[in-house]
Amino acid sequence: MSPNIVFFLIDDLGWRDLTCYGSSFYETPNLDRLAAGGMKFTDAYASCPVCSPTRASLMTGKYPARVGVTNFIGGHGVGKLSDVPYMHHLPMNERSIATALRVGGYQTWHVGKWHLGNGLTYPDKHGFEVNLAGCGWGLPNNGYFSPWGIETFPDGPEGQYLTDALTDAAIAQIKTRDRTKPFFLNFWHYAVHTPLQAPAHLVEKYRAKAARLGLKDEEALEPGEIIPVQHKYHERVMRRRFQSHAVYAAMVESMDTSIGRVLDTLDAEGLAGDTLVVFKSDNGGLATAEGSPTCNAPLNEGKGWMYEGGNRVCQIARWPGVIAAGSECAEPTTSPDWYPTLLEAAGLPLDPEQHVDGRSLLPLLRGGEFSRGPIFWHYPHYSNQGGTPAASVRDGDWKLIEFFEDGHTELYHLREDIGEAHDMAAAER
Repeated sequence: MSPNIVFFLIDDLGWRDLTCYGSSFYETPNLDRLAAGGMKFTDAYASCPVCSPTRASLMTGKYPARVGVTNFIGGHGVGKLSDVPYMHHLPMNERSIATALRVGGYQTWHVGKWHLGNGLTYPDKHGFEVNLAGCGWGLPNNGYFSPWGIETFPDGPEGQYLTDALTDAAIAQIKTRDRTKPFFLNFWHYAVHTPLQAPAHLVEKYRAKAARLGLKDEEALEPGEIIPVQHKYHERVMRRRFQSHAVYAAMVESMDTSIGRVLDTLDAEGLAGDTLVVFKSDNGGLATAEGSPTCNAPLNEGKGWMYEGGNRVCQIARWPGVIAAGSECAEPTTSPDWYPTLLEAAGLPLDPEQHVDGRSLLPLLRGGEFSRGPIFWHYPHYSNQGGTPAASVRDGDWKLIEFFEDGHTELYHLREDIGEAHDMAAAER
């Protein structure tokens, strides 16, 4: 039988927000365990520095610009330039990866955030048999503690934490599955997106840890320039220089515990050896605005920016017997690549007219040769975090960014300059 597939997508998790990626403040033992049992990607990317476009690319195997979803749905901003139109839902003429897997015999379940349109374009309209908590919201509008008021997910007992409730729902799906068919669990957490809320005992744990380490949160933030979008002209970019935010750390640990519970369920159900598990973030960590809860250093900037901190993300894959345990991959990959990868892993025919921008990562996962060519980004919008309209491309070790306000370009050699501190555009003309 084809392997089961569990795809974890985390909202706003930064590249350095896991212990196995270098964090010395957050604690992520379960994801460290996942990485030890599989492959950790050092140069994996989201296809956009904000959420909805990346989600669209995962569902379609296409770059966001080709789908038309180029901004987080509901976003709008005007600065020196006017905003540009974009699709506010995942188009119905796209054949989603869920539809392809369902036609191929898979049970398909979506749990968590969707943010790819309202009502008529919810997950159940794009190939998922089950939709638990997927709606038009980009964040828990009523907060992380029940009653959360999500129309596609029942409220829990008063005060229950949403991350825990979603995990309970995902585990229930696994335990009550049709055992004659493989399953695709698309588990897209709302965490660790704002609002910054977490269980009190975990928050206190990290407040004590920060004090013990001498990390003062008020010293972590460095005021910068005015945010260059009209609705935020009253705010400055606030760059976080080190990780110390206790509430955010608690959210990360809660998310990690959730992943661990699902992994433990796979073990208990005898499924771990027959399941491809993928873990990824939808964009870089929130490091320059809206509380600036994390720091992506040595990467430059964060969510909403075209620099590495906005697009480079943590990514882990585990598939016993296929992926070598404890392996590491430095090949650049991007979100659309997962569509053909999951099809090929499932033993289903590829659909190159659909996943036109994705390249199957299966050769990489098996330890073989892989070359996907350049990776492109197109974000023609002002972000809420300080980023301005831009496009970029990475080809090999080189990354070129064009900023649309004035047309200037910046060029970086990422192997030698991961922090994008030395612009080589003039020298390489």
